[in-house]
Amino acid sequence: MTTSDADRRAQAAVGAGVLLLGVALGAGAVSISSEAGYGGVGPNFVPWLVAGVLGLCGVLMLREAFTGGFRDMPDAPDRQPPWWPGLVWVSAGLLANAALIASAGFILSCAVCYLLAVQGLRRASGQRPGARTLIVDVITGVAIAAPVYWSFTQLLGINLPGLTSTGWL
Repeated sequence: MTTSDADRRAQAAVGAGVLLLGVALGAGAVSISSEAGYGGVGPNFVPWLVAGVLGLCGVLMLREAFTGGFRDMPDAPDRQPPWWPGLVWVSAGLLANAALIASAGFILSCAVCYLLAVQGLRRASGQRPGARTLIVDVITGVAIAAPVYWSFTQLLGINLPGLTSTGWL
């Protein structure tokens, strides 16, 4: 399989975008305090880690693009038009998270975000979820958000908005 010059340029653009995103996250991480919290890990650890991994991925993608293109890519399937309602569902999840996080707390707002985003993805694939699926999605959202919240608040000492003042919800 050969890669055209246009494909290589597009692949290089993707690699450069990922690298620039890593650099931008690194620039943002500079402004975060490095004061170590519980266990010697400061609040800037995760942003630096993500910035470094994104930067490395961007460099590796650029290397691939400049040395023959992304190898062993399957042929693209027939293009389908974008399904805009899916974008609306996912965007609604993100906006709901931003609107609810201060009043409902991190765990519940992230569970709502997860629920709405998954609804968009399910509907984009042709599924029409019933009540049982909605309940499972809410429980899954809570099961994902709760350990993240507890890790940040209890282990790293980073304050996230909670529903109660105990630090557990």
